[in-house]
Amino acid sequence: MTTARLPRNNRAIADTTTCARRSGMLAAMPQVRQPAVAGTFYPDDPDELRALVSDLLERASPSTPAKAIVAPHAGYVYSGPIAASAFRCLPTGTRRVVLLGPSHFAPLRGLPAPRADAFQTPLGRVPIEVPDGVARSDAPHAREHSLEVELPFLQVALGAFTLIPLVVGTAPGEEVGDVLARVWGDAETAIVASSDLSHYLAYEDARRTDEQTARRIERLIPVAGDAACGAAPLNGLLFEAARRGMRCERLDLRNSGDTAGDRRRVVGYGAFAFREIV
Repeated sequence: MTTARLPRNNRAIADTTTCARRSGMLAAMPQVRQPAVAGTFYPDDPDELRALVSDLLERASPSTPAKAIVAPHAGYVYSGPIAASAFRCLPTGTRRVVLLGPSHFAPLRGLPAPRADAFQTPLGRVPIEVPDGVARSDAPHAREHSLEVELPFLQVALGAFTLIPLVVGTAPGEEVGDVLARVWGDAETAIVASSDLSHYLAYEDARRTDEQTARRIERLIPVAGDAACGAAPLNGLLFEAARRGMRCERLDLRNSGDTAGDRRRVVGYGAFAFREIV
């Protein structure tokens, strides 16, 4: 039998790979989910991004610390000020964040975490924690922006933290709420539900529709699927908040016609804070 000879460069690569396997280097290399919308939804330059997010947070009105928030996930030019009002509520002692967002691109059942070990943004790497029993799949996370756009706000507001990132597909509020109950944690854990509100209505129609949705959220009542693109994660938070007897505060309610878009077809954005009654 004739043994095939590798070209010199390929032999070098093979030798290096073999040595790496023997030393355990390959097994130790983390899997990192790279940014999908840096440079489009938000700046990809680290200094510019940090300055922008810091400015948005500083301009947001201070509020009482909250256990959970709802924040929009559009491009920062459209929803950044509204999102900042929600992230301004997170306690500075938060060291663990459960982040839920809708799946825009991958049809799926349930709410999987990625197989990755970390999320990368221009501001650095965020380590991922996945509790036992939570399904894992990279496909729903690969292109999804609903989680990614929240990370720079978290990085600037909190500094170092671990992340439990969950993309929510078809799942009733009780199912999502049960997962939240398992990862609820103590005062060092915060819950972030990522959701925009109405889509592509005329300005005044959107204002009326979003006002009705906001009133339901304030009363911890589930919202319709067409009232919020993140209805599934939002309804999961509402279910668990109602089960725990929490109260909800509306922080901001605007749309793209108020920030950077025209008023013929707008997208609605709301920011809400949920606090446990003590």
